[in-house]
Amino acid sequence: MRDLQQPGRSVVHATNGAAATSHPFSTLAAMEILQAGGNAVDAAVAACAVQCVVEPMSTGIGGDCFVLLQKGGQGPVIGLNGSGHAPAKLTADHLLDQGIDSIGLESPHSVTVPGAVDAWCRLLDDHGTMGIDRVLQRAIAYAESGFAVTPRISVDWSRNVKRLSLDASSAAQYLRDGVSPSAGEVWRSPELAGTLKAIASKGRAGFYEGAVAEDIVAHLQSHGAVHELDDLAAQACDYVDPISSEYAGRQIMEIPPNGQGVTALLMLNILKGFDLEAYDPVSVERLHIEAEATRLAFAERDKYVADPRQSNVPVEHLLSEELAAELREKISLGKAMADPAKVTGPVYRDTVYLTVVDRDLNAVSFINSLYFSFGSCLTAPKSGVLLQNRGAGFVVDKEHPNCVAPRKRPLHTIIPGMVLGGDGRCEISFGVMGGGYQPVGHAHLLTNIFDYGMDVQEAIDCPRTFHVAGKLDVERSVPDNVRQGLAALGHETQTPEMPWGGAQAIMIDYRNGTMAAGSDPRKDGCAMGF
Repeated sequence: MRDLQQPGRSVVHATNGAAATSHPFSTLAAMEILQAGGNAVDAAVAACAVQCVVEPMSTGIGGDCFVLLQKGGQGPVIGLNGSGHAPAKLTADHLLDQGIDSIGLESPHSVTVPGAVDAWCRLLDDHGTMGIDRVLQRAIAYAESGFAVTPRISVDWSRNVKRLSLDASSAAQYLRDGVSPSAGEVWRSPELAGTLKAIASKGRAGFYEGAVAEDIVAHLQSHGAVHELDDLAAQACDYVDPISSEYAGRQIMEIPPNGQGVTALLMLNILKGFDLEAYDPVSVERLHIEAEATRLAFAERDKYVADPRQSNVPVEHLLSEELAAELREKISLGKAMADPAKVTGPVYRDTVYLTVVDRDLNAVSFINSLYFSFGSCLTAPKSGVLLQNRGAGFVVDKEHPNCVAPRKRPLHTIIPGMVLGGDGRCEISFGVMGGGYQPVGHAHLLTNIFDYGMDVQEAIDCPRTFHVAGKLDVERSVPDNVRQGLAALGHETQTPEMPWGGAQAIMIDYRNGTMAAGSDPRKDGCAMGF
């Protein structure tokens, strides 16, 4: 239990349903659906759609989606990969012939086909109880009638004015006279409202066919992209078998590649060889071990993780005890190792993760993102679709498994998580936001719970570090003596300008028939239940 004399938020306990998201309006939308008789899938899609409107820098209908779902508190965990692919005409040779050896964040070539809407419709058709028309109503209302911008979102918005100004359509739809909205200002997105209505009316076809698709393709082609209407029409999410590893007597479930969930499992496999309980949760020793495991696991990620439909990804090797033991031997408690490989890729912290559990114990772990803040900063002018830049996750190296190729999916950073108890029932539905940080966040959150006995809110609130680009980001809440101790071991420490993402989690107590939900105060996290 948290110290009641210290300010903070309490765990939300409920019996009939709970939701945890990174925005109060999103959580409220989920609660409305649950209380109207919808299930966790209905509520999750409704909540995410709202965040696509009220938190446009972090997610949108022009992005991708991944989901883990267990129905009724038992049975197999269903995985859904809702990531999009590169256009059919985009090849490494096409880029190299133009002198492009890496895909920039605002490049039209960074735009992969959005997968989110296709995934939402598939989820609702297969596992929901309400139609897409019903669950989009709250999002449509916010886009059409407006919503009040929160202080945190106003800050995130203001940090992207320069990037949004690069595209006239983005500037017109996401700035007002060249200025981002301030806290408390009411913001409307009428073009986006029209597209949400088209999806509500026509389902998947309202996005991937007709006027919306034509608007997206025309805008991309005007910037030099090679997308065609067939690329959008071909988008299809895939059901996948989750991958897992054992930690603390539980099975930790992740989406397989092209997602980076295997990185979180490799980290946990390395960490379970250490007696973390012997150290304070915010100690030099604990954070040093975590940082070293991060560097080792990410080096393996960057070598291997790609689209398994087009590349050989050695998942069994990456999850093997032999690899974990080999990497663990490289960690010295007395000194930071020479960098095995820097965590690569652009540094970003934007995504939305949410989780919902309903009265029937359907548990949904759900993540949706544009990749970088405001994605590519390219917005289709008539439909208001802000397009992701997930293709910046490709490399332009024909010998690398993650090389860009036609209809290929890039390495993906967004990963929902789920923990199964020894009886195979969902014990925790959880996720962490923050781009490349997410595997570290998964490992940090779960070791907080299982090694240090924290509740879900304490585990979310616990200070974080992240070894990225050769330096160790240390949040301001880490004590100075710990920061100094990490530096003494050879870590080059720095304080990040913004905290790394956030987290949401719901723990299910089958004995008492209750749910315990936590959300992250680093963003606008909000957990509710009834």
